[in-house]
Amino acid sequence: MSKAFTKIGKELSQAVKEGGPNPESNSRLRVIIQNAKAANMPKDNIERAIAKATSKDTSSYKEMVYEGYGPYGIAILIETLTDNPTRTVANVRAAFTKFNGTLGTSGSLDFAFEHKCMFRISAEGIDMEEFELKIIDFGGEEVDKMRKKMKSLFTDRLKHLEQFRNFWMRKIEIKSAGLERIPTDTKKTN
Repeated sequence: MSKAFTKIGKELSQAVKEGGPNPESNSRLRVIIQNAKAANMPKDNIERAIAKATSKDTSSYKEMVYEGYGPYGIAILIETLTDNPTRTVANVRAAFTKFNGTLGTSGSLDFAFEHKCMFRISAEGIDMEEFELKIIDFGGEEVDKMRKKMKSLFTDRLKHLEQFRNFWMRKIEIKSAGLERIPTDTKKTN
């Protein structure tokens, strides 16, 4: 739990620095707060992380993306949030080297992944056929049912994130929402 809370705290800090401490005007912060509540993060911790991010003496986190190839030529894209990029790139390079992979240059694998909005909701009590039709009307690309949960992928990033959230929050409980990178090509190995 502490790992999850630490990660969410860093995400909250980054969202506050980018868009301000008001969740009404900062959609990214609003989504991260929702994810924090879904992870059972106490309200005090959320408020403390937001207050800490607005103070002047906090360190600034940077979002960094590292790309490379793992064993068997598998494309790997790593998204990090760090306050020390030099240390982070050294750790990522060491991990690639340890497992016979190679760290690539920035932008070398960007074509292999699509950035999409991902929603995870509980599918209990929902007419899936009707729901899938509504998702298609919203611009949803894929509806996947797994273990009584469902995920939907959207093409337009924050636009659909906010539209979907505003429309469906009244009708269903969104377990988590966020931006994820989806591989454009997958292969099975023996």
